[in-house]
Amino acid sequence: QLQLVESGGASVQAGESLKLSCFASRRTIRQYCMGWFRQVPGKQREEVARFLRSGESPNYADSVKGRFTISQTNAKNTLYLQMNSLKPEDTAMYYCGAHYSSDGICGDASSYYYWGQGTQVTVSS
Repeated sequence: QLQLVESGGASVQAGESLKLSCFASRRTIRQYCMGWFRQVPGKQREEVARFLRSGESPNYADSVKGRFTISQTNAKNTLYLQMNSLKPEDTAMYYCGAHYSSDGICGDASSYYYWGQGTQVTVSS
């Protein structure tokens, strides 16, 4: 069982930055694929950023490319999302997701089955 706890969400102005964190309860997250997803009320959860291989080869949604950066610190069991140049359309509940991978290859968004409780990001214009 893997527990995920997100933090760092806040209300900010457009153009500002935020850094989200996701702490994983496992002693090591090397064999887990982790990513960030977001959801607004009435819409499906969408992928924001994830790794194509555990902790490596980051992949981003087109809407956040060049503005967001995903990173992972295995020693601290923590996943991060640095969000720069925030826009009102980035407003959403942000979730950390994970799935186990025995070979380090990460599946698509449907593969994720561990989820945190979410952290709210609100960007006003």
